[in-house]
Amino acid sequence: MAQTEIAPLESSTLPRQKTIWDAALRMIRRQPLGSAGLLVIVIMTFAAVFADYVVPYDPEIENFEYMLMPPGTMDETTGITFMLGTDSFGRDMFSRLVHGARTALLVGFTASFIGAFVGLVLGVGSAYFGGYIDLVFQRVMDVFMAFPLIIMALAIVAIFGTGTEKVIIAITIPFIPRCARVVRSSALALRELPYIDAARSIGYSHTRIVMRHMVPNVMAPFLIMLTAFVGQAILLEASLSYLGLGVQEPTAAWGLMLQGGAEEFAESAPWVPIWPGVAITLAVFGFNLFGDAVRDVLDPKLRAQN
Repeated sequence: MAQTEIAPLESSTLPRQKTIWDAALRMIRRQPLGSAGLLVIVIMTFAAVFADYVVPYDPEIENFEYMLMPPGTMDETTGITFMLGTDSFGRDMFSRLVHGARTALLVGFTASFIGAFVGLVLGVGSAYFGGYIDLVFQRVMDVFMAFPLIIMALAIVAIFGTGTEKVIIAITIPFIPRCARVVRSSALALRELPYIDAARSIGYSHTRIVMRHMVPNVMAPFLIMLTAFVGQAILLEASLSYLGLGVQEPTAAWGLMLQGGAEEFAESAPWVPIWPGVAITLAVFGFNLFGDAVRDVLDPKLRAQN
């Protein structure tokens, strides 16, 4: 008896595999503004990581022969063009702008992650244990929440001093109560659900209940707060540096660049304050757009409307 040969399926009949490119196109169609924000974040992160290989000059080296050179001026010694001009110390604006992205992301990501994580732990713990623990915790959080972010950051900098590490601490502390308050409100509803009572009844420890059953269910508001915090942290760092209370010279930072040219060179050398101002605006705008997209994706009410 002859065996029947089975013809192979044509590639057109096979289900098309989803690729990263397909996912990217789908995201662009559904969240165009969020995709634009993500693009800004990717470019900024790439510039920060590979800053040493991207820039043509050391951002801290001063060259008084080329002070306040307009964009497009060529360095006769090296033959390299100052694409964005130079500042009042003859330092290349493009090099300082790219290295400033490294400072902004270092402060933004570190302060946001630490502040949001501590707020997550405190918020879930307060909601889970309740009683006097929750009462005392909320009163302490009310004290911190009574002060605006910039005022609280200024007070902390006045206590600890200036510098990159001190700025991270000054921005992290005001973020903790804001994340803790939002996470606590979500965790309060989870505490009363039947599966939490079932976990207690079979003898699960408090740590296991909190980490395994409550924390994963409050990740949506946590991630939304985290993305929003990064943009706020970048703006706070720039504000403190502009006031002379943040990152100090000669470190490249957008707030310092803005401080060095916002008033004195606004008319004679407008490129000095313009470029750092544009960088701060794009960075904060990009993180805000991406944060809104994350909220739309993770919020069940908004997801149901779409």
